[in-house]
Amino acid sequence: MPVCYIAFGSNVGNRLDHITQAIDLLKRLGKIRKISTVYTSKPWGRTDQPEFLNGVLEFETELDPIKLLNVLKEIEQACGRKPRERWGAREVDLDILLYENYILMLSFLRVPHLHLLERDFFLFPLLELNPELEHPLLGKKLKEYSHSLENHLKPFACLLPS
Repeated sequence: MPVCYIAFGSNVGNRLDHITQAIDLLKRLGKIRKISTVYTSKPWGRTDQPEFLNGVLEFETELDPIKLLNVLKEIEQACGRKPRERWGAREVDLDILLYENYILMLSFLRVPHLHLLERDFFLFPLLELNPELEHPLLGKKLKEYSHSLENHLKPFACLLPS
């Protein structure tokens, strides 16, 4: 089964509850192999909002990337996500970071994620799960990019896949 990496985050309400609810719904669609530490992180894009809880999970699924994206959006809504401005506060956010070695450049989906190398809350939890991952478009190991990115993450919780 294809392996992908999905980032999760929340900064509204009971953040950890939103994340665990989303992960429980995701378990119905494939197998969660690993979950990174859940970290407290600074908001990115719009900094005038509460801190986030963020992390990444390694996921096996038979869904192709576009179907997976659609399901992730449905899960976000089922977990109470409300429409707000771009990069604003959110109950839960789920993003496809990597999907096998796919390279997709569509108007509504970029794989690898467009900001993968710019966001500490994407890169460092991803490397925690698999330090040998390569960027499919650039052909280099992701850990080579970690030295140029400041890590502001603070460990918050550990979730275990079941």
